[in-house]
Amino acid sequence: MAGLVNNLLILFLVFQNICLGFRSPFSAFKRYKDTTRSLSSECLGSDQPVISLGLSDFALDIRMPGVTSKQSDTYLCMSVPLPVDDEAYVVDFKPHASMDTVHHMLLFGCNEPSSTENYWDCDEGTCKDKSNILYAWARNAPPTRLPKGVGFRVGGEAGGRFFVLQVHYGDISAFRDKHKDCSGVTLHLTHQKQPLIAGMYLMMSVNTVIPPGEKVIDADIACHYKRFPMHLFAYRVHTHRLGKVVSGYRVRNGQWTLIGRQSPQLPQAFYPVEHPVDVSYDDILAARCVFSGEGRTTETHIGGTANDEMCNFYIMYYMEAKHAVSYMTCTQNANPEMFRNIPQEANVPIPVKSDMLKMTHGHHEETKDTDESSLAQQAKKEEEEILDQDFHIEEAVEWPGLDLKLGQVSGLALDAENNLVIFHRGDHVWDENSFDSKFVYQQRELGPIEQNTILVLNPSNTKLLHSMGKSLFYLPHGLSIDKNGNYWVTDVALHQVFKLRRDDQEPLLILGVALQPGSDENHFCQPTDVAVDPITGSIYVSDGYCNSRIIQFSPNGLYVMQWGEETSLGRARPGQFHIPHSLALIPDFSQLCVADRENGRIQCFRLETGEFIREIKHKSFGRELFAVSYAPGGLLFAVNGMPYPGEAEPVQGFVMNFSTGEIMDTFIPLRKSFEMPHDVVASEDKTVFVGDVHARVVWKFASTEKMEHRSVKKAGIEVQEIKESETIVEARLKNSPESTDPLKKQEKQHLVRQASTGVSFVLITTLLIIPVVVLLAILVFIRWRKTTVYGADGEHKLDSSSGRILGRLRGKDGGLNLGNFFASHKGYSRKGFDRLSTEGSDQEKDEDDGTDSEEECSAPPPPPAPSSS
Repeated sequence: MAGLVNNLLILFLVFQNICLGFRSPFSAFKRYKDTTRSLSSECLGSDQPVISLGLSDFALDIRMPGVTSKQSDTYLCMSVPLPVDDEAYVVDFKPHASMDTVHHMLLFGCNEPSSTENYWDCDEGTCKDKSNILYAWARNAPPTRLPKGVGFRVGGEAGGRFFVLQVHYGDISAFRDKHKDCSGVTLHLTHQKQPLIAGMYLMMSVNTVIPPGEKVIDADIACHYKRFPMHLFAYRVHTHRLGKVVSGYRVRNGQWTLIGRQSPQLPQAFYPVEHPVDVSYDDILAARCVFSGEGRTTETHIGGTANDEMCNFYIMYYMEAKHAVSYMTCTQNANPEMFRNIPQEANVPIPVKSDMLKMTHGHHEETKDTDESSLAQQAKKEEEEILDQDFHIEEAVEWPGLDLKLGQVSGLALDAENNLVIFHRGDHVWDENSFDSKFVYQQRELGPIEQNTILVLNPSNTKLLHSMGKSLFYLPHGLSIDKNGNYWVTDVALHQVFKLRRDDQEPLLILGVALQPGSDENHFCQPTDVAVDPITGSIYVSDGYCNSRIIQFSPNGLYVMQWGEETSLGRARPGQFHIPHSLALIPDFSQLCVADRENGRIQCFRLETGEFIREIKHKSFGRELFAVSYAPGGLLFAVNGMPYPGEAEPVQGFVMNFSTGEIMDTFIPLRKSFEMPHDVVASEDKTVFVGDVHARVVWKFASTEKMEHRSVKKAGIEVQEIKESETIVEARLKNSPESTDPLKKQEKQHLVRQASTGVSFVLITTLLIIPVVVLLAILVFIRWRKTTVYGADGEHKLDSSSGRILGRLRGKDGGLNLGNFFASHKGYSRKGFDRLSTEGSDQEKDEDDGTDSEEECSAPPPPPAPSSS
């Protein structure tokens, strides 16, 4: 009996030491944060950047090394290496900055900073390699806490080895006292593997323009999600002064689920996602920023200075470690029409008190009472009328363009006024007698085309506005128009590319050698199309019928580079062409998309490098895809060729989502039929023109829209819809009861925090006592065996304390039941992760292991990506 008591005492002492050791790292981190709080104005990072927090945890202090901004809107960067070689996880952040000095901070992870200096101007870049955003702060935001079991992976083979801190100093008046700034962030890192990996999804508008005096301007962003499931737990909004409200949603099967909605004039923290939101394969992520241009006298564009604007919606998410992606972006509006159904709350500004505005903008910036009052009046409107449109492309049958007398129509374009420009072949035709086996033109005796080959028409009534191109060309092919209104055309007989000004008869620039096919830097072989980058002026030529390449030239026509090769046997590989026939340049995304005609697909490449990005291919394309065109708003338009004998795919036009490549609509003419549609061009309002080289006509198509008139009550519950030939339908908005009662919500959050405080100790104690319980069970079993052998009196010799422990472990049937023991603790939970807290991080972390992640690991993988991606 004495031996049993001694063993229990030893186990108790060991258990006590383990518990104390388990708690100490977090106690140390708490003490570390308490000491740094009083030293926020000092550059701690220069003296002691790394502090050990126990066997597996440490803190890393990243601070600006005492800098002074010399002008407004200065971006300064500094880097800190990860102090360990193996993999680690960032599990907590604590910012050290004030809006009085700092406009915002971003923390990046990468492998090679742009500079090795102590700090540098961020115009030089942040990182030389790919960088991932780990953290963002602005406007006196409180700290961010990650859920338990979730961390940003750094170091090792997959994670970055450097942290780069970027600080934007907005107003130079903050440095009147010539102080040195040491703003930054403290990271809490651990070597303990995290079952779930955190990442950042950035939704950002890149081309929004806010007209002066305009009351409401919407900036919309939307992308299809094409990866493994992710779980969203925090969001952050960011604009400058003109932003009124930013909202983010997940759209699934037409249903909009709110991720987060906030005023960008409040502290720009990472706020918790109120209700858990998961994102699965083929969901849509959508965001809207609402701006007001009142008070401005000039247009406001997206940019990096305080007088520019930004529209950013950040999402923090976590994924299973085996599928984790650390950083994703969305910078386009893949489906503008869907925003007709966005919840009306997205356009209701969130009232911000004037004292809060002063705090967030800094003491040196005045607030505008007029803006606030006008927004408050707008928010009080009880009803708004909206229009829903479900577009479909159909031929404009009243358009008289089919009566035009044209030659073979080879190219189409729209100028800056949306006038239709046609490039046709007059009385020349391309047939089997046009070229020999070496691609040399055989009909020179016909001379150049005597008709004007370039026609500019009013797109509504086909009235001829201008014509040119007489006696210049033999076999016209491709046409495009640059931002300055210059015409760029190709001639497959001359093997040349021409730049023409509208009012000049002589070309401004000629590339290639007349009537000489070739494949070097100075020759083309039947070039098909031209595209000009509106930002850099670079010229891209698809070359062509007898070469399989894309060539880039400088704005003045000097050769820069080329890419592409002939298609090999079997399936065509990325970067291989079989007649690169048409080009579509997408400047917003720095991409060049090519209609790879005989391979029946679209290939998209990065403008700067020619790097292959993706392929868009559908069975309905058939074997040939003739032309592709991009319209602002994220839509691709294309036309295919006639089907081969025995094949069923019809010749038709396609409307595609540029982001995903999926087909949204198809269209065919109602008058006549497509024979060989050769080129397509579309405007932002979805007006489409198709030129047919065999039928020698141009069709006009337009979007037909089903109009719905809806009266929506903002503050109320009911939505009334009035549709053509339909009855009035009433629906109820699904508003959570707790969202209408902020006091109840506060109580609930307080209870959650209070409950989570006790979970840590109970769960740790529970987990660590298991070995003791098992050992006790073995000892009891041995004792019981002795009792059965030596007599019933042995049972009464058990120590009374052991009896009390066993009493808690016994079930109703008298057997051992560990489940009863765990269930008796109210704080014990297996419901996953706590909500993200932004109310400070002085409280010790809850060490719940988040067992529900095992259920997420068993979820089936997403379906294979479609062939169009």
